[in-house]
Amino acid sequence: MSSTIQSTFVHTQDKRFAVDTTFVLFFLAVDFGQAVQYTGVDALLSLVTLGMLLVLPYFLPFEGERPDFTGWILGRVLIAVFATILGIMYGRSVGILLPETSRFLPMTLVILTALASCYLQFCAMIRFRLAR
Repeated sequence: MSSTIQSTFVHTQDKRFAVDTTFVLFFLAVDFGQAVQYTGVDALLSLVTLGMLLVLPYFLPFEGERPDFTGWILGRVLIAVFATILGIMYGRSVGILLPETSRFLPMTLVILTALASCYLQFCAMIRFRLAR
């Protein structure tokens, strides 16, 4: 019975590999898509951060077996491209369909999801492990 529980736990851990950083990636790509209209330092910094967030979560400490890198990065690139397109549409609708104050919503969501991701990453690194 114990081995069944352990194998189920390991299986669910593999499914949620870097899920928390995927949400950060999504909202950062939305913010990048919104900033693409305004070429400048903001767009450049968002692009560099987006590139790092695409690749670096694969190398975070993880106890389970890592998925194949090419399939994993392809999925994240697709998410980033989709979110960038959504961000472009969102940026064009601010001031026309949406109020001007909603311009800062994507960055607010990036900050909130990044805080949650950091919390989850720290909890995963610091959690107590039972002695065998």
